[in-house]
Amino acid sequence: MSYKEERYFSIEEYKEVIALQKNADEIHISEISTQELAHLWKETLEKGMHGVSFSAYEEGQKPGTIITEEQVRRRMKIIAPYTKWIRSFSCTEGNEFIPIIAREFGIKTLVGAWLGEDHQVNKKEVEGLIHLAKEGYVDIAAVGNEVLFRKDLTEDRLLEYINIVKNSIPSSIPVGYVDNYYEFSFRTRITDVCDVILANCYPYWDGCSIDYAFHHMQNMFETAKSNGGDKRIIITETGWPSQGGSHGAAYASQENAMKYFVDTQKWCKQMDIEMFYFSSFDESWKVGAEGDVGSFWGIWDKNEKLKNN
Repeated sequence: MSYKEERYFSIEEYKEVIALQKNADEIHISEISTQELAHLWKETLEKGMHGVSFSAYEEGQKPGTIITEEQVRRRMKIIAPYTKWIRSFSCTEGNEFIPIIAREFGIKTLVGAWLGEDHQVNKKEVEGLIHLAKEGYVDIAAVGNEVLFRKDLTEDRLLEYINIVKNSIPSSIPVGYVDNYYEFSFRTRITDVCDVILANCYPYWDGCSIDYAFHHMQNMFETAKSNGGDKRIIITETGWPSQGGSHGAAYASQENAMKYFVDTQKWCKQMDIEMFYFSSFDESWKVGAEGDVGSFWGIWDKNEKLKNN
């Protein structure tokens, strides 16, 4: 996930979520102790998640580092008891081990090809995704992540990559593109070509207070759903950082991260919504892209220790 634009929660959006809040069954931090919240957080985690984004990079590593099969397997073993699906972001530099090893643990896979401005790199990513899909390691294929938001590719070029993948892998594997939920409202050509809508939903990056964040995320999902028609809608990223500062009215804290996790997990299970929580492990390299807060989105810390334990 890349650093988000300066988009803050509007008065109109506050009114919408306040209306939703009246009948909501959610945690109110002021009414529960930190210890009780931590217990509920752990209990929620142990009941299992639908999916989680797989953080591959250890301390001192970053994109461009060749990750090893051993470190993927070690981290997969840690998260395996808690999730049915994992999401990976790349098919090169050792990231191709992620879906292969996930299969060893009986975990389903949403496998992404990381696209950017370099066509040669993109070609290798797409080829890697196609190879993994043909070998049976891909349950859902994601061609690109936020490349339109970042303006790394034009719609025409992205469509070319999506169609290459769709025409090259078994038709039983759904193909989609990952971007912020609102992008699908005006990228109709992209929305139309996708078999599945893969939407990132981040109240934090909208500067939304934790008091309204859960309901704002619901609105994000409904927006993606309204633009996707009858297509399958998956929340491919959502989460809350446990430390690192603030963004507008959104404050990173241990308590806020626990609350957001519990509220969103409970809702998704009740409504049978597919969600990939972001993220599995803290990754220090992200401090450069997103500021201090970028390093603290994990359920586990950078040393692979479960938080709030």
